[in-house]
Amino acid sequence: MSDIEIVNCHIHTFTAAHVPRNFPFPLARLFRKSPHLVRALAGLARMLGQHPTADTLDRLYRFVEESGHKHQRELLELVKRHYPYNTRFVVLPMDMEGVGFGRPQAGLKAQHDELAALARHPDHEGTVIPFATVNPAHAGSVDEGLRAIRELGFEGLKIYPRLGFAPDHPDLMRDVYPEMQARGLPVMTHCSRGGAQGRHVCDYKADQYTRPFAYKEVMRAFPDMRLCLAHFGGQKDWRAYANGEVLPAKENWQRQIRHMIGSGEWPNLWTDISYTLFHFDDYIPFLRLFLLDESEEGERLRRRVLFGSDYYMTRQESLSEKAVCFRLRNALGEEVFRQIAEKNPVEWLTGRTA
Repeated sequence: MSDIEIVNCHIHTFTAAHVPRNFPFPLARLFRKSPHLVRALAGLARMLGQHPTADTLDRLYRFVEESGHKHQRELLELVKRHYPYNTRFVVLPMDMEGVGFGRPQAGLKAQHDELAALARHPDHEGTVIPFATVNPAHAGSVDEGLRAIRELGFEGLKIYPRLGFAPDHPDLMRDVYPEMQARGLPVMTHCSRGGAQGRHVCDYKADQYTRPFAYKEVMRAFPDMRLCLAHFGGQKDWRAYANGEVLPAKENWQRQIRHMIGSGEWPNLWTDISYTLFHFDDYIPFLRLFLLDESEEGERLRRRVLFGSDYYMTRQESLSEKAVCFRLRNALGEEVFRQIAEKNPVEWLTGRTA
C-alpha cells in the first residue's frame, strides 16, 4: 500500500511568539529563554538517581526546544521528515491572548497570515491544510477567524473551549457555526481533560466546556456541520477506562464519544486519536478492538475516526511521529489504517466519500 496518501489531521506550528510569556506559569519563560537549563536539571536529577524526574525533564527539553523555533515553516519541515513525501497536514493555530497569562508577542492575525503564506509556499504547496481559530472570550478573535476563512481561504476551524468559553457561546452559534455549515467546512475542537486552560478557569468549569455532551446543542442546531472531538476523550479517560477508575461526574469521555458515534444519532460527529495514542502500548489494544469490531456500532466508529498526531505537543513523549505511525499501521492492519489516515480525513475535510 505504498500509494497511500496520509492526512495527519492534527498538528501545530505556532511558535513561542504566539504563546503568552507567562504560560502556563511565570517560571516557564525562563525555561523557554534558556532551554539548556532544563537539560542541566535533567542531568542533575539523573545523577541523584531520580530517573523518572530526569525523563520528564528530558521530554520537557525536547518540547521547549521545538517550540523555540522562530517560524512556523521550521516546525512544518521537522514534522514532514517523519512521513511519506505526499502526506498532507491539517495545521491548527491557537489564540491564547485574553486567557489570563498576558499578551503573546505576535497576535492571531499575524499567526493566520504566516500560516497562509506557508500554505502557498512552493516547497509546501498542497501539503498544508490551514485551519483558522477563534476564541470568543477574546475581543476581535471571531472577526479575525472569519477573515481567515473568507479572505485567506482557510479550510476549517479549530476551537479550544478549555481556554474559557462554552462550545455553544452566542458568538459561535450566531456568527461562526452558520458560516462553517454554509461553506461545508469542518470544525475541530479540543476534547480532553488535559492541555491548555484559561488562568481563571477552574477544572470543573473547563471540563463542562470540554465534555462531549456539551456539543449536543451545537450538533442539533447545525446537523450538517462536520465536527471532530479531538483526542478521543484524552489520555486521562483512556487510562481510567483501562484501569476501571471512576472519573469526575462518573463520565468517561472516551466511552461517551464511542457511544455517540456508534449510536448513529450524530452522523456528522468524528474523533481523532491525536496525542492519546502516543502512550501506544497502553492503549493500542483497546483501539484495535474498537476499530476491528464487526458490529454496526463498530462500523460506524471505524468510519469516523481520524489519524492525527498533535505534533509538536507530542515532543513531550518518548515515541517519535514515525514510530507511532508505523506501530499503528502494524497493529491495525493496512486496510483499517488506510481508513483512518486517508479515506476518513478526505470525507471529514470535504464532505465527499473517498
